[in-house]
Amino acid sequence: QVQFVESGGGLVQPGGSLRLSCVASGYTFSPYDVAWYRQAPGKERELITTASSTGHTTTYLDSVKGRFTISRDNRKNTAYLQMNSLKPEDTGVYYCNRVIGPVSRKVPSEYWGQGTQVTVSS
Repeated sequence: QVQFVESGGGLVQPGGSLRLSCVASGYTFSPYDVAWYRQAPGKERELITTASSTGHTTTYLDSVKGRFTISRDNRKNTAYLQMNSLKPEDTGVYYCNRVIGPVSRKVPSEYWGQGTQVTVSS
């Protein structure tokens, strides 16, 4: 069974930082691209960043470029999301997933974890 377990969220003040982790299991982690998604209150889940199988190629939503960094450790079946200079609009539940497809149209698997809540507020 494919599983994703996200952790590391919390309440942080604007300008603060958090590092999210995602442990994947139930499939061979290394060949697949990995992505982080965010679901803000009252909005649909959106793709915010992806990393290739080696981690060498990454993409970012414009609103997080320069502030967020995705990385992965294939030995640990784990993906990370370093979030700096957080803003209130970064608030939401963050999920990771494996993705396939071209850069412009990444498709996640049907499996979703519980996500981890990030709240940016003073």
